Amino acid sequence: MKEAIAIALVIAPFQCGGGDAPRREETAGDALFALSEDFESKGDHGAAQRTLRYLVDRYPSSRHADAAKRKLDLDGGSPE
Repeated sequence: MKEAIAIALVIAPFQCGGGDAPRREETAGDALFALSEDFESKGDHGAAQRTLRYLVDRYPSSRHADAAKRKLDLDGGSPE
């Protein structure tokens, strides 16, 4: 039993590799931005706007915050 666990621990890192690109973890900002785009694609402009505002308010350092602000400005909404 101990040998099986030791072998599993040794080969585990190789099982998870898969691919040349580094894996990027999804953040709350990533999820919210994607959710806003999904709302927009389904025609729910209000929900998309509210989601973008929430992203800007709660996650101002997100990599999507600037894009969310631009979308809000373009749509006539205010990020505040």
